[in-house]
Amino acid sequence: MKILWVKAGKLLPVDTGGKIRSYNLLRQLAARHDVTLLSYYSGHPDPTYEAELGRQFPLAVTVRTGVPDGPAACIALDYARRVFSPAPYAVTKFTSRRVSRLIKTWYREGRFDVAVCDFLSASLNFPAVLSTPSMLFEHNVESMLWRRQATHEPNALKRLAFSFEAAKMARYERATARRFPHVIAVSEPDRQELMSMTEMTDPSRVWVVPTGVDVDRYRTAAGVSARQPLVMFVGSMDWEANIDAVDYFCREIWPMVRAAVPSARFRIVGRNPHPRVLKLAGDSVNVTGGVPSVVDHLREAAVFVVPLRVGGGTRLKIFEAMAAGKAVVSTPVGAEGLDVHDGRDIVLADTPSRFAEAVIDLLHNPERRRQLEVAATELAAQYDWSVIAERFESILANAAVSRVAITDVVRPFPPSREASAGRRSLGGGGQGRDLDSKGPILPERAET
Repeated sequence: MKILWVKAGKLLPVDTGGKIRSYNLLRQLAARHDVTLLSYYSGHPDPTYEAELGRQFPLAVTVRTGVPDGPAACIALDYARRVFSPAPYAVTKFTSRRVSRLIKTWYREGRFDVAVCDFLSASLNFPAVLSTPSMLFEHNVESMLWRRQATHEPNALKRLAFSFEAAKMARYERATARRFPHVIAVSEPDRQELMSMTEMTDPSRVWVVPTGVDVDRYRTAAGVSARQPLVMFVGSMDWEANIDAVDYFCREIWPMVRAAVPSARFRIVGRNPHPRVLKLAGDSVNVTGGVPSVVDHLREAAVFVVPLRVGGGTRLKIFEAMAAGKAVVSTPVGAEGLDVHDGRDIVLADTPSRFAEAVIDLLHNPERRRQLEVAATELAAQYDWSVIAERFESILANAAVSRVAITDVVRPFPPSREASAGRRSLGGGGQGRDLDSKGPILPERAET
């Protein structure tokens, strides 16, 4: 198959859940098909990124756009400029006339058997008439994530903004999921939510491809018994859901754990820690920031916690911890959509006291912890990316054969009029041509 995969933002480094999911699926698909990864990114030209992307994905195309990527003040100004757009900022921010023209040209020429819109953020760049079989890959039900984020945001001004964007996202997500002939969700709950919100009656329109894990990478930590009562959380620490999770854990759960296990330590591992996260550091709480190897830290953990209250989709961090042979305690939201079994391969706790009790029990009871670790390792082994990619590949193949296209006659969300500036490289190794804002875009060959 000739596959077009469109991703907003850089795919490398692979340091977020979305990137991990996209990267591993792309790597598996590219081994058997012609995969053109269109990765458009903001900021200054990055020849190193473009060269590495081209090395790993030889048909990759990169486009540099004018998406703001700087101080908070610049982003706030850009948000104010787009606030009256009917589409949410999380989408208009990643909409580029250059990218739209390029995709439209490829669709008109029929270059691909099937196309994948990776995340909702890239969707407004796709043409109104989807003449190529097209997939919307929903890593989360975005409107649900935004609703939850608004509910738990402590800052009143941000809570108002999140609520406003959540309403816009609900309208936009409903219309866009209807517009794409095929939608891929990452869990059955997400599939049901998408079917309900769009009032779809055809179950073949929405498919499920579950979350995977790189079993070989994480199994090196499996079987290692923790020597210290170390509790750990891993995640990108500039993401609102993770910020809320560790703040909630430290305020409402950790004091109970420390009272029962005075020697316990909590380690927060993840890049770009937000000021709210940095303030949590103290005698018993360590904030590492970005680390060279998450696996090295997991090897030391006695209990892995996922105290998420905000989220959508599925958390890769749970399967990664399980593949590393770690006992996991999570909120129900944190484990949402995963094929886990409370009490057998994970412990689910829906209140601070229950969460604390579960962590304390596992720190005090090595035998119980070991039982959970073994079961978790066995479960994670069933979700290696090679297995998950076969499911994704099958869905793409069915779509390519069906050649179903949906025409959106009245497009309620027009593309942004943002005039991107910059250059674009085609292929890897710096080989390509400049992208001028005038004239047709006719590249010789066609981005988690």
